[in-house]
Amino acid sequence: MLLALLLAAAIWFGGRRIGWPVQARLTMLALLYVAILAVNVGLPPGNPLRQATGGSAGEWLVLGGVAALVLLYRAGLGRLRGHVRPENRKPELAPGQFAPGEVQRYARHIALREIGGPGQKRLKAAKVLVVGAGGLGSPALLYLTGAGIGTLGVIDDDTVEQTNLQRQIIHTDARTGMPKVFSAELAIRALNPNVAVRPYRRKLTADMATALVEDYDLVLDGTDDIGTRYVVNAACIAARVPLISGALSQWEGQVTIFAPWDGTPCYRCIFPDRPAPGLAPSCAEAGVLGPLPGIVGTIMAAEAIKELTGAGETLRGRMAIHDALWGENRTILLTPRPDCPDCGHLRRGAAAR
Repeated sequence: MLLALLLAAAIWFGGRRIGWPVQARLTMLALLYVAILAVNVGLPPGNPLRQATGGSAGEWLVLGGVAALVLLYRAGLGRLRGHVRPENRKPELAPGQFAPGEVQRYARHIALREIGGPGQKRLKAAKVLVVGAGGLGSPALLYLTGAGIGTLGVIDDDTVEQTNLQRQIIHTDARTGMPKVFSAELAIRALNPNVAVRPYRRKLTADMATALVEDYDLVLDGTDDIGTRYVVNAACIAARVPLISGALSQWEGQVTIFAPWDGTPCYRCIFPDRPAPGLAPSCAEAGVLGPLPGIVGTIMAAEAIKELTGAGETLRGRMAIHDALWGENRTILLTPRPDCPDCGHLRRGAAAR
């Protein structure tokens, strides 16, 4: 029997190597199977050829029955797939190509002169990484999803808690206890099934940040941990990927875009040192107005769309500040620090040239 199996393997793999089509190899195996059955049925017991091919037809009949069941299963599955209606099949799209209905979905964007069809195609082809699926990440992710960003990555190691639901609108009460990235993934797919989602349930660390950021066109940072912000900042500088940074404090929020290779400052230029204990309390310690992350996160999403489409003037080199308590908005200019440990080398290199 071993000899017969080796011969079958030689037909299958050797035939593939010399270019035989699958149908030809299956035909050869079928002929071999019939010949082996004929030997084991037609020749008397003890015949050397019969002994070399197993000595009994029973084992070969069982093997043939199993193979027949597998082939019947595959044929039936193929027939079922063939009966699926075209409208129910998932369309196979080239990168950047719109699925049926997407042009209508984004019609209000396409109607904008500053975006139009070309801008919407750029959004479709874009890959955006959102760091943090909390207060700022929630509205940003939802609006980027609605806008038709082709690929959204979201990284967070936290789970949904009841205290999040006052402001983190991408999550629901039913998903309490679920990892935030998977909760966000469900919301994104429900809003726009044409968006590819990449959830990363882990903390963004320095050893993997640059490799991750390099795979994206734009990064939005909505974390409340300054250590993570420094990691994101350094990774974006190394990969030359623009960083949209948002922050909150009780009633006030701020947004800016860091792209130091373009002459703007980076995050460490503005915040070179960690704040002293107690000077920058978290939302859990100091509280935060529920709608405030929505305001700031939506601004971040708007800046992302402008960055990707080239529409208007972005917040590169400027910081927008919103004071919700007094209903005031202001914008301040930001200046790079020549001695910045993260981006100072970019300006020193430019000066040397």
